[in-house]
Amino acid sequence: MSAVLIAPAPARRRAAVPLRLALGLAITALLVAMALVSLVWTPLPPTKIAILAKLKAPLEHGLLGTDHFGRDVLSMLMAGARNSLLVAACAVALGGTVGTLLGVTVAACRGWIESLVMRGCDVVFAFPPIVSAMMLGALLGPGRLTAIVAIAVFMVPVFARVTRGAALQIWSRDYVLASRGAGKGAQRITFAHVLPNIAGQIIVQATIQLGLAILTEAGLSFLGLGAPPPAPSWGRMLADAQTYMIQAPWLAIVPGATIALAVLGLNLLGDGLRDRLDPRRSVSR
Repeated sequence: MSAVLIAPAPARRRAAVPLRLALGLAITALLVAMALVSLVWTPLPPTKIAILAKLKAPLEHGLLGTDHFGRDVLSMLMAGARNSLLVAACAVALGGTVGTLLGVTVAACRGWIESLVMRGCDVVFAFPPIVSAMMLGALLGPGRLTAIVAIAVFMVPVFARVTRGAALQIWSRDYVLASRGAGKGAQRITFAHVLPNIAGQIIVQATIQLGLAILTEAGLSFLGLGAPPPAPSWGRMLADAQTYMIQAPWLAIVPGATIALAVLGLNLLGDGLRDRLDPRRSVSR
C-alpha cells in the first residue's frame, strides 16, 4: 500500500524545480520587472538634474542617493535596466538567428561550405565585441545600434558552433537516416527533425549569452560606445562613478552589483534550464 502512495525518489527529484533554476528565474524576473516598471514609473525622472542635491547618500535623498548631477540613482538604475535588456535581447536575437541558420545549414550541407563557414567563425572570434564596436563606432557613431550590431556579430559564431554540433548528432540518428532513405530533402529534414530536437539547447545557449550580452553592453557604455547621453546606462553610471569612488562609493557599488546580479541570474537560469531540458544530465544526477 505504501509503495503505491509514495513516489520513487528519482520521480520526486525530477518533479522538483532545481534550486539554480528557481533562483535564476527569480533574479531574471526581478530584472525584467524593474525594466518594465521603468516604462511607466520611476521615483524621479532619470535625467532630472538637481545640483543642490548632488552626491547625497542613500536614504538621505531617495532610496539609493544621488549622483554628481543630483540625479536619482534608483531611477537611473531602473531606466538603465530597460536599456541593457533591450540591447542585449536584440543582439542575442539577431546573432542567435543568424548563427542558428548557419549552424543547421552547414550540418546539412557539409563539405566545403562547412569548412568555409567554420573558418569564417574563427576569424570573427579573433575580434572581441569591444574591438568590433570601436570599428563600427568609427563608421556609424556610438549608439544602441552600434552596440547591438557589435554584440550580435560576436554571437553569430557562438550559436553557429553550438547549433552545428547539436545538429550533427541529430543527423546521425536512425529516424533521420530513415527520412533520407524515404527521399526527404535536407531542408525538410532540418525543419521537421533537426531544429525541433535542438531547440532546447538553443534556448539554453541564448539564456547564457544574454547574460554575457548585458555584461558586454555595460563595457561598451563604460567606454562611451553604448547609448548616448543622457540615456541612462549601467556602464555609464560606472564610468561616471570613477571620480567619486572615495567621496560617494555607492555610485559604483549599486550599478556594479546590479550588473553582477543580472549576469548571475541569467547564468543560473541557463544552467537550470540545461539540467531540466537535457534528460541525460537529469538521469546522471
